[in-house]
Amino acid sequence: MSVSIVGWGHTKFGKLELDVEDLIIEAAAAAIADAGVPAADIDAVYLGWYNGGFSAQDFGSSLVMNGIDELRFKPATRVENACATGSAAVYQGANLIDSGRARFVLVVGVEKMTTSPPDEIGPILMKASYMKEECEPGCGFVDVFGQIAATYFNEYGDKSDALAMIAAKNHANGCDNPLAHLRKDLGYEFCATISEKNPQVAGPLRRTDCSLVSDGAAAVVLTDGATARSMPRRVSIAARCQVNDYLPMSKRDLLSFEGCARAWSGAMDIAGITLDDLDLVETHDCFTVAELMQYEAMGLTPPGQGATAALSGLTAKDGKLPVNRSGGLKAKGHPIGATGVSMHVMTAMQLTGTAGDLQLPSAEIGGVFNMGGVAVANYCSILKAG
Repeated sequence: MSVSIVGWGHTKFGKLELDVEDLIIEAAAAAIADAGVPAADIDAVYLGWYNGGFSAQDFGSSLVMNGIDELRFKPATRVENACATGSAAVYQGANLIDSGRARFVLVVGVEKMTTSPPDEIGPILMKASYMKEECEPGCGFVDVFGQIAATYFNEYGDKSDALAMIAAKNHANGCDNPLAHLRKDLGYEFCATISEKNPQVAGPLRRTDCSLVSDGAAAVVLTDGATARSMPRRVSIAARCQVNDYLPMSKRDLLSFEGCARAWSGAMDIAGITLDDLDLVETHDCFTVAELMQYEAMGLTPPGQGATAALSGLTAKDGKLPVNRSGGLKAKGHPIGATGVSMHVMTAMQLTGTAGDLQLPSAEIGGVFNMGGVAVANYCSILKAG
């Protein structure tokens, strides 16, 4: 049974006054209204929420019911899979529809991060690492990806110019996105230059190489393909592929996102497409080096040559394969549980011609890649118009 996205909602990302409950309700209500489906017709709810200590409220599956009474007594389940939590929730919703046990499923992703003290954010996020080996006092994921970037540079040469180009690209794209956390075109020179405002923070990574700590929520309504054909707007999830790898980095090659590569190849095989068929990609640029290495994992360039995709303009908004037209995690923001759902929403908007200032010409097929940890939980979706 095929699964389609038939409605979506998306709060602004940033440092917001709304709490977790309010964010969930705002995105959920918008998605249901966008789908044109009575809330009472929703058969199940999945909530993607990492939390990990960001919020004292840790049991949240029923929070959406506090603002949408018609959802009372519906089955609701919270899903968590590190930074891939949002996509994990989307896949659970799609699986339920595939099983024939639901006609309409609401999926919400949310995170409230900015109220946590800065010195607590790193340790909360490091719970998504292999804590026996990787979680040293004062260490955060910026240190982990700083190590990855340093290892990559040692093997393939200094690629700081390519990382700066990725950062500049995504910040420029974010200027066109009214929902983005940071709407400021920083420019290549600023991103490429170590300065008081753009210091080196870990290994070769500068502040502009790192995604933002954000609040926000996004939601989608899913249904089966047959029902979707009667809906005014729909986007087919033509393929979804989840690949999990070892949690410890010590068991893996840091220069190869093998789980990412397998997720991409699996999704494209299921959809019956090649990379040349894609019109856009939303990918997981938690750090610019992650986007660079994902170019290689998806097959856009050979290993060690991801920099050429960035420096040649191939992944720019007017390039052959625009990547992160939304601004990505780098500029749109990265509220952990909301990120994967947001990626699906942003791609669906492109494929329905409703992306406003972000709109790409003739967008018919889009790829979404969302990962948890260092390419541990890998989710790749192929979305098609209609």
